[in-house]
Amino acid sequence: MATKKLITPEELDNLISVGNPQISPDGAQILYTRKCVKDGVNNTTIWVAPTKGPKKPRKLTTSGKDGMPRWSPDNSQVAFLRSSESGSQIYTIDMEGGEAQQLTNFPEGTINEFTWSPTGGCLAVSYRQTEEPYTNAAAEKRKDTKESDPPVITESAWYRLDGDGYFGHARFQLFLVDSTTGKHNNIWSKDTMGFFSYCWSPTGHKIAIATNTSKNALTDSKPTKVVIHEVTSGKNKVLPNCTKGPKDAIAWSPNGKYLAWAGREGDESTYSTENLELYVASATEGNAKSITHTIDRCLMAVTLSDTGEVAFGSQIRWSGDSKNLLVKIGWHGEEQICCIQRTGGKLKLLTSGNAIHSMGNSSNDGKTLAMMIGSATAPPEIYIGKVGTNKITTQQVSFENTDWCKQHALATPKEKWITSKDNTKIHCWIMRPPTEAKNRASKPAVLQIHGGPHCQYGWMFFHEFQCLASAGYTVIYCNPRGSKGYGREHCDAIRNDWGGADWIDMQAVTLMMQKDKSINAKNMGVMGGSYGGYMTNWIVGHTNEFRGAITDRCVSNLVSMGGNSDFADKEDGYFGGNFWSRPEDRWRQSPIAHFGNVETPMLIIHSEGDLRCNIEQSEQVFAALKLRDIEARFVRYPRSTSHGFSRGGAPDLRKHRLNEILSWWKRQLK
Repeated sequence: MATKKLITPEELDNLISVGNPQISPDGAQILYTRKCVKDGVNNTTIWVAPTKGPKKPRKLTTSGKDGMPRWSPDNSQVAFLRSSESGSQIYTIDMEGGEAQQLTNFPEGTINEFTWSPTGGCLAVSYRQTEEPYTNAAAEKRKDTKESDPPVITESAWYRLDGDGYFGHARFQLFLVDSTTGKHNNIWSKDTMGFFSYCWSPTGHKIAIATNTSKNALTDSKPTKVVIHEVTSGKNKVLPNCTKGPKDAIAWSPNGKYLAWAGREGDESTYSTENLELYVASATEGNAKSITHTIDRCLMAVTLSDTGEVAFGSQIRWSGDSKNLLVKIGWHGEEQICCIQRTGGKLKLLTSGNAIHSMGNSSNDGKTLAMMIGSATAPPEIYIGKVGTNKITTQQVSFENTDWCKQHALATPKEKWITSKDNTKIHCWIMRPPTEAKNRASKPAVLQIHGGPHCQYGWMFFHEFQCLASAGYTVIYCNPRGSKGYGREHCDAIRNDWGGADWIDMQAVTLMMQKDKSINAKNMGVMGGSYGGYMTNWIVGHTNEFRGAITDRCVSNLVSMGGNSDFADKEDGYFGGNFWSRPEDRWRQSPIAHFGNVETPMLIIHSEGDLRCNIEQSEQVFAALKLRDIEARFVRYPRSTSHGFSRGGAPDLRKHRLNEILSWWKRQLK
């Protein structure tokens, strides 16, 4: 039997990422996107497969820049998004054959989402036009005239977004696009931030829009309302009797009588610890009611990964008879599909196992579901789900990484629950090196801390973790207080108290590592990204138990971060006080305040294009270490990279980052 290969950073080029599964209205075919590395860059194409029979998936598009496939209501066409340097446009392709044809001709800009009308006569498209001075066409003209790039000028606090860049005063607006001519007209332009959720009524006569038109929308989500737009008359009516608070993932029932959405009461936005609940309302009278209020589960408990699509939004699907709803719930490191009656009651689990389940759309009758399923030892693949009364029966469609998994030595995590200092139960995973790994004699271990902080680690494939295990490191990861997936109290425990209950839990995890006989307690490292970088910084400022640390896209100073992150946190909100005249609470929770104690060598990684946690957060860490003559290495990735670079950045830079990590641990954990 051939020896299995160890997993290295270079294997990133051989992993295939699938996503965006879409079942045809008749349930006979399924679309999905396939992303691979080709000629050193990410290449995304659209594939199609039958839901029955032996036929294999086939490639539908070939440009390498295609995504977001959507079936026409009669199953005859597929509309999709094609990207270029001048923005994105919608194309259509006939399923009987032929080349893709460009449908839209928007000015340079960005399309965020689109949906077919139930009649197929038009599409509702969320589009934002790029302000003229910042277009590629304007940039080309400046090359000829030798002019400098223009300054960014704004009078709005909402003018940039990580991964999206600077957009100034431009906002996404809702357009109707004729599916034959491509002509478009604007039907909604009042959303303050430009991020709204919308859906068609079953007849196609109306569109429901969950929108916030308040001037303070960035820090106050209470005014979010549901607007019913009448397509023929163009009239808008606010749905009455709806609770105040954010609303997302709005969905119209097949019988046309009800609307459902994910929401919560209150105005928390940036760092909410509240459970996102499922609301149902009459499509005419409103009277919205949460049907999950008494259930301590969240509709958006995100499980982090660096492979495949991470679904940050809520997922809601109606049954064909409008009596039930399907939702995705994150719990204890898993993501499962659950069913609940429209009138409320208990959540019924329809999937199971140590896995991550997510939904695409469903067929017209609601009986067939497009899905993705992945695990800690298998990157996500495309599945078809047959929805039954008590169970979803799944059938695998794509096998993009099956052979790769068979050929490589995969580390399998084992879960372990430990008790923290104050008797809180903490969910941990221990991923020991595969038998093929070398350098196991020194028993080094690395503690990984997730970002968010209100997300979770779990049964999701992590290429980075597998690289570390293949290099001989035992990898430990956990969900301390502050994580989603363990109830509201667990998540809320660190509100305005970062470095409190979470630090208590991390000390318990450290003690567990020290007591593990397969780990050399004097040969341990700690690392994390975003909030995980925050906690890494906090740990090295409070203990010398780790021989080395890696802080990635970190938070170090909550005072300075208050004014330089893309999402502003309002005064006396999640954090107490403010960052200009009452900074005491934020400074109390800032790791940099304790860097006079640090003796641990640190690798610092950050993207210059990070608009979520600005690179100045890492610059403070590096400066403090060098001024105190502590060993430090600072790796700054270019402006083309963002906060999410480790998950979806350029392949060559992602590999470079992983090699920097491995080199650092080889240097520190001897």
